[in-house]
Amino acid sequence: MIPAVRAVTAPAPGVFRFDRDTALWAGPGTGAAERLLRTVLGAALGLPLPPAPAPDAPNAVRLCLDGALGPEAYRLTVTAGDGVEIRGGGPAGVFWGAQTLRQLLGPDACRRAPVRPDAVRALPVQAIEDAPRFRWRGLMLDVARHFMPKDGVLRYLDLMAAHKLNVLHLHLTDDQGWRVEIRRRPELTATGAWRARTRFGHRASPLWDDRPHGGYYTQDDIREIVAYAAERHISVVPEVDVPGHSQAAIAACPELGNTDVVDTASLAVWDDWGVSPNVLAPAEATLRFYEGVFEELLDLFPADAVGAAGGAGGTGLSGAAGSRDFSGSSGSSGSSGSSGFFHIGGDECPKDQWRASPAAQARIAELGLDGEDALQAWFIGHFAAWLAARGRRLIGWDEILEGGDLPPGAAVSSWRGYAGGTAAARAGHDVVMCPEQHVYLDHRQDAGADEPVPIGYVRTLEDVYRFEPVPPGLDAAAARHVLGAQANVWTEALEDSARVDYQVFPRLAAFAETVWSALPAPGERDFAGFERRMSAHYARLDALGVGYRPPAGPRPWQRRPGVLGRPLEGPPPVR
Repeated sequence: MIPAVRAVTAPAPGVFRFDRDTALWAGPGTGAAERLLRTVLGAALGLPLPPAPAPDAPNAVRLCLDGALGPEAYRLTVTAGDGVEIRGGGPAGVFWGAQTLRQLLGPDACRRAPVRPDAVRALPVQAIEDAPRFRWRGLMLDVARHFMPKDGVLRYLDLMAAHKLNVLHLHLTDDQGWRVEIRRRPELTATGAWRARTRFGHRASPLWDDRPHGGYYTQDDIREIVAYAAERHISVVPEVDVPGHSQAAIAACPELGNTDVVDTASLAVWDDWGVSPNVLAPAEATLRFYEGVFEELLDLFPADAVGAAGGAGGTGLSGAAGSRDFSGSSGSSGSSGSSGFFHIGGDECPKDQWRASPAAQARIAELGLDGEDALQAWFIGHFAAWLAARGRRLIGWDEILEGGDLPPGAAVSSWRGYAGGTAAARAGHDVVMCPEQHVYLDHRQDAGADEPVPIGYVRTLEDVYRFEPVPPGLDAAAARHVLGAQANVWTEALEDSARVDYQVFPRLAAFAETVWSALPAPGERDFAGFERRMSAHYARLDALGVGYRPPAGPRPWQRRPGVLGRPLEGPPPVR
């Protein structure tokens, strides 16, 4: 199984055989797992799974809550001639147990319709005890650089759930596109969601796709995504990037830019990669504009979405500033703790326009700040306080640590290495580890010449499997601030879902194990054993329709000959 479970015992010989009379009994609070088994597993295997008449009915799958278990923990028991029982400490625990049952039943259980309806489905007698190591087990999808239609996002939520990942971080805005409807400012999508052309490959590539590119999610699309995620016990964390990575917003609303040094009315949505020099003006009007944007988004991304879908015990944290809900070591609570977070980016903000802008310099003087870095810290601090007043928590990339003290309750996505996350955790701030040297899945998987659009350092399946979210040197008190980790997928060079699949899988399966399973230290992990389990998991990915990178290298149609990337040689620097 992937991710590996904590313990499996076989107390007695024997098997339980599923048949068309096998029933399903679901206790209170287990509705999401019941629907998964009936609509997904039942449809895949051709099993009707009618309701069982009683919780002790034979030949049944039984789902129930058990307060003796942790909120995301579960116990799955197979009894000969009797059935399967899944007990979870909360609705999420039962749901993860149902995902384990799906894996136990083989690749056919991952299909959408039965391919062997008359096959015997038998499970050996066994007892599985399982629980996650971290409560934030995430995937970041960049839908700004290349837009992923709604159905693609829903598909990735299913793939995340199959790997027991529970946080989707949606990167919704950047220089190259604005991807969410804001009704009070329709120009953000009328203009900001579309660019005239797209560079094909890395920014050094001479190739261009001259077709306009764009798209956005309506507010109802977002509500559907959030509800679909909540049904799978996944929280969705939106990201709207400020004050940098904002050229699409400025192209749509020129008053947002530094109009005293740039003709912002002449700007278009950026058609190139990299970091645009065009950043938001540090003006009161800019703050009011984004407060209006955030007000609409807070309604679309409610803090309690997972709890509302999961029933009692579905989530443990609203994400309000300062709230804590740990039940053990780092991240062992039932909630991802993410559903109240709002990501404001805060990374890679060039300060050249602020240095040249009389208005920005006057703002620095008015506020008594020590330069442009402190101005950005003031900008971040404003929205940290604004979000906290509404029961939400700000999270941003590790640059938000620069220029001044981070506001209480704010959290850090540590991407440039471990250093930012380590400093934040020692200062008492919560951290999500996502160092680019380890878990940027847009980076190349092999040094071979056939790798499509090779970006960054080589990060193999084994490299990702040996990723450790808690850096050495953190004491126990600081380590408790490591909520977990997430893998990041930037899409400058990933123009469609096939390219995303290739870069994400199979490495996301390895990542899922690092954040769910109780693994030894990186150098002591049994990668050979993981590879053996992957040989079975590839069949599941095939059944799920995932266009992963095969172990032997890319298939012919997965290559991109002649398209320039930006490969970096040698081992990545440790920071």
